[in-house]
This record gives sequence, structure tokens and C-alpha cells, in this order.
Amino acid sequence: MTFRENISVETRMSITMIRSLPALRDKLNELNKSNGILALVVDLFCPFAIDVAREFSIPVYVFYIVSAMDLLLALNLLEADDEPSWSENGHEPEQIELPGSLVLQGADIPDSLQDRNSDGYKWSIELCKKYKFADGIIINSFPEFELDAFNALDQYESSKPPIYPVGPLIQSGSDTESDSESKCLKWLNDQPPRSVLYVCFGSGATLSEEQFNELAFGLEISQQRFLWVVRSPQKNAAAAYCSNQRSKSPYDCLPTGFLERTKDKGLVVDSWTPQVKILSHGSTGGFVTQCGWNAILESVVNGVPAIAWPLCFEHKMNAVFLTQGLKTAIRVKENENGVVERGHISNLVKELIEGEQGKQLQERMRDLKNDAAKALSPDGDSTKSLYEVVQKWISTRDTSSM
Repeated sequence: MTFRENISVETRMSITMIRSLPALRDKLNELNKSNGILALVVDLFCPFAIDVAREFSIPVYVFYIVSAMDLLLALNLLEADDEPSWSENGHEPEQIELPGSLVLQGADIPDSLQDRNSDGYKWSIELCKKYKFADGIIINSFPEFELDAFNALDQYESSKPPIYPVGPLIQSGSDTESDSESKCLKWLNDQPPRSVLYVCFGSGATLSEEQFNELAFGLEISQQRFLWVVRSPQKNAAAAYCSNQRSKSPYDCLPTGFLERTKDKGLVVDSWTPQVKILSHGSTGGFVTQCGWNAILESVVNGVPAIAWPLCFEHKMNAVFLTQGLKTAIRVKENENGVVERGHISNLVKELIEGEQGKQLQERMRDLKNDAAKALSPDGDSTKSLYEVVQKWISTRDTSSM
């Protein structure tokens, strides 16, 4: 299946899921005849499967892999869709008020919602409509982390399914150690405590060539230790999410002499890295992140403060939450050309690793780390919530078999 290059991720995912429904129907029919199915859990891009599951009287739950704030925005979107002020004439609304006195500026609204005439917006509306028909929404977050958002969601009790917060769920990492993993961890073992800035923009986000170079020079000028996961520059920030085309080596894109000049301070890798193990390492003192939800949860679980550098999707909204709401991150500022300059990068890096603000963020992160551990403890809210939904599945099965 091929798509035009400029098709949004929401459109690609939605169409792909819809085209997969016949195969899902066949598999559900097969499994339901042989063993019976307690429930079907789908992610936020596949609520179209709800109708298929209903054919077999199978309960369906949406696993919402991003924030409670994002879900709240989705519910608000359905109410605001008929309002002419929302993304009128192809322009994003000036601002949206979020729980906890947060104000989301138009430019920070998720990309797919910037233009109500776009395919991405229309598919987002269709996804949001389907969520309400699920038997429940399982969300990878926890109330202590997003208290205002969860309180606001309670106001939608009559128009939404039950919500089960089960987070923060993160990958634990592989038991086997790759060459890249071994290289990173061995290097970290030789660094002082909380001295290393981990720089990673996730599995698909990319920088422009100009921004790539500014980041390199900013890290060099800061004179701080860093571990940078590089990806070849692209014009589109989300290019790597939508294409598997290979580009030239990112090492060839670095400023001339950069690796030699920074060899005593930094490590640059262009392959997969054990992010959870890096963030949990005692030498890691900060994290430059694109603000994807998984990365945010991983930083919280490990108590690592961040420099928020959102590039696409809902990441800009997440950055607002981190910097203005939780106050666990410093956000980069772009110049008039949309570029984060090297001097600004250098200042932020030094402030996070050595400055007073960095210490304050570290203390705040330490509290959130404790809250996360409590939520996942045997008596924690997330553990109880997961137990509740599983018990509901079992109860539904027992009732239907009578």
C-alpha cells in the first residue's frame, strides 16, 4: 500500500486500519469459535474495529497510548467542531484553555487539528467519534501526574466510556545486549554522576540540515558531556515516520571536525540505543526530547529533567504541559526563521546540567518519580485500575456463558 508523500500520519494510519478490518473479522471469528475472547483492546488509531467486535459480542477497549490531556482535547474537539472559531478558513484557533490554567497557543495545537479542511483533521474527528462507543478507555498515565486533566475528564462522565489509568507503562529493555547498547553503557560508566545530557528525538522525528548543525555546535560550545543519537537531516520533521527510504549517513552531515573536537566530552551514535537504560543510568543528568509521550513517561519513571524540543504531532502540546504545568522541563525557543540557535542551545544545556533551574527541575522530577512508583506498586492506583478492568472482562465472560 502506497500513499502520497504529503498524506498525514492520521490519514495513513486510519486508512490502513480500515483496510485491515476484513482480516480482523476473520481472525476474531476463528478465535471466538475455538477459545472465546474476553475482550479486544485496540489502540487509538483503530477504533474502527469496535463495530467488527460488536458482531461477535466482544467487549472493546481503546488503549490510549498518549496523555489524558490529549484525550480531553479529543472530547473537546467533538464539541468544538461545529464552532466556526475552531480552525476557521484553514487557520488554527488562537488559543485553547486547558485544565490547570494552561493555555495552548494555536501553533502548539497538534498538527492534524491545525486546519479543519485537511484530511488529517477529518480523520481525527472520525477517530474521536468512535472512542465514545468503546466499553472503556485504558490510558497510559496516572492521576497524580495529570490531576487536572483527569478531574476535567470526570465532567464527561455521561458522554464517555469508563477510563482506566494504568500508567506509567514503559519498556523494560531487552535482556540481551547489542553492540550499540554495550558501547553506550560502557561510555556512561566512565562519566561523573548526573553529568551527561542524553539527546534523542525518538524513532522518527528529524531536524533540518541547518538545525542539525546548530545543535551540533550548541552541544560543542556548552562544554557539557552528551550522548547524541543522530538521524540524517530531513526537510520534514516527521519524515522518518512516513518513509523507510535510506538517506546518507548522519556522520557525513556533522560539522567538519566535530567528532574529533568533542571526543573527550561526547558520544555520537546512529543506531538504536537502550533509552530506558540510559535514562536510568546514574551518569545521565538531562534529556533533550521531542516530547513524545513514551519518552516523557520514561523520563518521569527515571527522574530525569528535560529540555523540551517538540517537532510534530501532539508533542508541542506535551511541551506546554511539561514546562508550564509540571515545571519539569525547559523549552527551546526558535528564532524568526524557526531555528533554535547554537548559543541558545548551549545556554539551555549548561542551565539544565549545572544551573539552579536545573536543580529545581531535578527536585520536581524526583517527586514525580516517587509518584510513578507509588502508582505502579501492588496497592497503587494504576495497579488497582488494571485489576478492575480485567475483573470486568472476566465478569462479562461469566455472565455471557450462563
